[in-house]
Amino acid sequence: MPESDAFAQESNQDKLQEMYLKALDQIEEGGLIEGVVIQVDSEYVYLDVGLKSDGRVPVDEFKELPAVGDTVETVLVKREGRNGEVVISKRKADMKVFWKTLRDAFEASEPVEGKVAKAVKGGFEVNLGFDVRAFCPISKMDIQRIETPEEYIGLQSKFLIDRLYSEKKVNIVLTRRLWLEQQTEKNRSAFFETVNIGDEVEGTVKSFTSFGAFIDLGGFDGLLHINDMSWGHVTRPKDYVKKGEKIQLKVIRLDPDEKKINLSLKHFLADPWSTFEDKYQVDQVIKGRVTKLTDFGAFIEIEEGIEGLAHISELSWVKRVKHPKELFSIGDECEAMILGYDIPQGRISLGLKQVLPNPWEEIEGKFPVGTKGSWTVKKITNAGAFVELEEGIDAFLHADDLSWTKKVRNVSSVLTEGEPVDAIIISVNPEERRIRLGVKQLEGDPWQTFRDKFPRGSIVEGEITGKTEFGVFVRVEGDIEGLIHKNNLTESREDDPEEKLAALNVGDKIKAAVTEVNTSKQKLSLSVREMKYREERAEISKYMNDGEEESDSYTLADMLKGKEL
Repeated sequence: MPESDAFAQESNQDKLQEMYLKALDQIEEGGLIEGVVIQVDSEYVYLDVGLKSDGRVPVDEFKELPAVGDTVETVLVKREGRNGEVVISKRKADMKVFWKTLRDAFEASEPVEGKVAKAVKGGFEVNLGFDVRAFCPISKMDIQRIETPEEYIGLQSKFLIDRLYSEKKVNIVLTRRLWLEQQTEKNRSAFFETVNIGDEVEGTVKSFTSFGAFIDLGGFDGLLHINDMSWGHVTRPKDYVKKGEKIQLKVIRLDPDEKKINLSLKHFLADPWSTFEDKYQVDQVIKGRVTKLTDFGAFIEIEEGIEGLAHISELSWVKRVKHPKELFSIGDECEAMILGYDIPQGRISLGLKQVLPNPWEEIEGKFPVGTKGSWTVKKITNAGAFVELEEGIDAFLHADDLSWTKKVRNVSSVLTEGEPVDAIIISVNPEERRIRLGVKQLEGDPWQTFRDKFPRGSIVEGEITGKTEFGVFVRVEGDIEGLIHKNNLTESREDDPEEKLAALNVGDKIKAAVTEVNTSKQKLSLSVREMKYREERAEISKYMNDGEEESDSYTLADMLKGKEL
């Protein structure tokens, strides 16, 4: 090397060293200074910081010990210590960097790491490191409502700095909720951008509802509906998935606008309806299990994923079923007949009664009209009573068929539920499934008997049973009750009907002529005036017959003329 070049190089090095020393002179105590690791022992890490002596840092100020040659940032505590050495501190350097990081994070809305130290009034104390404590309100700790704050103690998480005060006393307020919401929105957006319907995803069972389970897909939820857990009937979601369990699911619906995701377990398996017609046909008798009971029928599962409805009208030939629970409980096994099906709609119509013979087809042969018997009163109504002929077969006994002569207004005064009644079958209608009974028909019709014995004009005697403003009621032979109108109580038109009516009392005996007997309407009309008229006619006829024997020339006119005289 020429002497001129060597001199120039030495001159440059002197300049650089001079510049470096000037830079070092400008570093104030408390300022940051970098050093190069020159030695590491069990107590200290020794650094060349470019000053007249090396600095040393206790090893406990390092989370991880550096290697020789590594650069370490420290704070110049003193240029010259008690023994003339340079005093430096990595801890203070870390603190400076830490506070700068906090300030930068606050201004840039970037998250910082923290650990929940304890629960305090209104929220939590969070350790951010370097003994710096911050406060996170309970309402800003999580997206969901916090019921047990103690569960969050020890939680290591990221937080956003909501407020940062450092005028007199450092005061840091954090929000974890906002950071979680931001992460959730990022994850959800990424999900909708990358996942398609039919894709398989993994999620964690988060919570249950009556209609399914919510699955955590990474801070945001998807719905596993109860109908998508199995092709079969699902009553309890907890029977298929467990809270906290990680499961694989199929995506079956995506709605980015509404931010809705529907998931499925059952779509990992083939739809059983696709092979339905290969195994089942109409009129086939199958075995199934009752899965649900409603007011209108019972749902019966034929196999997993295929269930049909047995309408309440198809449960029994003979019993009037008000609710399927009268016959079944959920879980019962039964036989049913396939009455029809609709594969696109996933519907099957089932019948249970069709598996058994229809007793109404043979009812006329078993209980023909005229059959007499003693049967049990099952239920009393205002109109009559239902009488059980045999299990499932009821007949109706109308109040009008209890007595020929009495109007039964209160059936329970004549019949008692659970007690037998003697009756006769008076009509059978298999098409409408109706049977009528009668009690009065066990005996002859007293109205017919009365009419045969007492035709119109006959004189009868009876007892007054009631008085009204229009006449009196009279009970005659056969316990039949007839009416004498007040205008027919008098013997002649000149008599006052009101006076005659007032003179009569309940219990009095009275004679009258029959003027009308209507057996279909059970109506009997009587008349005292008609009786008197007929008696007079009879007397006149007798007198005339007696006169003819003495003289043929004597006439009725002569008799009347003589009477006037």
